[in-house]
Amino acid sequence: MAGSYNKVLLMGNLTRDPEVRHTSGDRAVANFGLAVNRRYKTASGEKREEVTFVDCEAWGYTGENIGKFFAKGRPIFIEGRLKLDTWEDRKDGSKRSKLKVVVENFQFVDSKKDSGGDSGGEGGGGYERAPTAKAEESFGNDDIPF
Repeated sequence: MAGSYNKVLLMGNLTRDPEVRHTSGDRAVANFGLAVNRRYKTASGEKREEVTFVDCEAWGYTGENIGKFFAKGRPIFIEGRLKLDTWEDRKDGSKRSKLKVVVENFQFVDSKKDSGGDSGGEGGGGYERAPTAKAEESFGNDDIPF
């Protein structure tokens, strides 16, 4: 096999308020649920919608910022990786597992004033804003720096 690649991009709405906890080393971790909707038409033309619920966790400043700026119902765009958690059930000793997304970056989707902009808040966690068309148009043919 030529290697592996584990990348997830999702956009949806939080199903609950983020729960932020701290490890014994004082590292933040935020856990939240995400609902991702898919709209489609059946072969007969009937409109349908399916919802996929995804558990997510975000660490460090990313987790702190998600806990600070997001709440149930708010849309978010996340980039991360899949992680399989496994454990043994305390009741019957059976092996259990759950697939979740570990969030590495996020982006605000709506434009609420308390969001802190499009860059994911203070301390990272988001994407830098791409240049606007106006900034790109301000260069004349002779002003291009390369």
